[in-house]
Amino acid sequence: MQPDPPDIVFTPAFDVLRPGAPSRYLLVGDHAGHAIPPGLGGLGVGSADLRRHIACDLGVEMLGRELSGRLDATFIHQRWSRLVIDCNRHPDHPGSIVTESDGTRVPGNANLSAAARARRLKEIFEPYHAAIAAALDTGPATTLVSLHSFTPAMQGQARPWRMGVLHRGDSALSLQVLGRLRARLGAAAVGDNQPYQMDGTDFTVPHHCDPRAIDYLELEVRQDELVDAAGCAAMAALIAEVLS
Repeated sequence: MQPDPPDIVFTPAFDVLRPGAPSRYLLVGDHAGHAIPPGLGGLGVGSADLRRHIACDLGVEMLGRELSGRLDATFIHQRWSRLVIDCNRHPDHPGSIVTESDGTRVPGNANLSAAARARRLKEIFEPYHAAIAAALDTGPATTLVSLHSFTPAMQGQARPWRMGVLHRGDSALSLQVLGRLRARLGAAAVGDNQPYQMDGTDFTVPHHCDPRAIDYLELEVRQDELVDAAGCAAMAALIAEVLS
């Protein structure tokens, strides 16, 4: 079993934009970060693959920053790549620290020691979720908005949706947003639990919202909508209008 090198620095694990902002919405980006801590050798993944969706939710950091400004909302987002540790997976889930993602091997995660896994959990995963919990418990935010993006195609299958709303049928806000987005973009353009369903793989929303009995929105945006600043601004304007 291999440990992480002892001189690797995992902190700070996350960034906070507009702490204490007055909005009822707390924005989070579990997969917004794409960086690999120096010293991990890129986890053995090539630079081209580190620019793919396997490393982060492309465009989400810029989208979150734009939306934070429009809503005057706090945005907490992960700095490190999901390949280091996935902050939207339970630590016991097989997808927490992957050794392969969408056909790409991640050699730096193979045969990790228990101590190495525990360190990533302690220094990346736990502080990130502690910051979300503190913002919900001490700030004005009463609703969690989890931002994600998805690829235009997966395994050769095109994904026609421009956006998707993920929920468990228990979120009034999610159903309202789904209806409003479909009214603006057309029903076929906005997926209802597409291209993913909110299921047992999701960690952030259930972990923070269920104990507090608060509402949530898990929003997926197709990545070709977020390729540049103009696209992110346009999408943020649409989301802010719907949420407002």
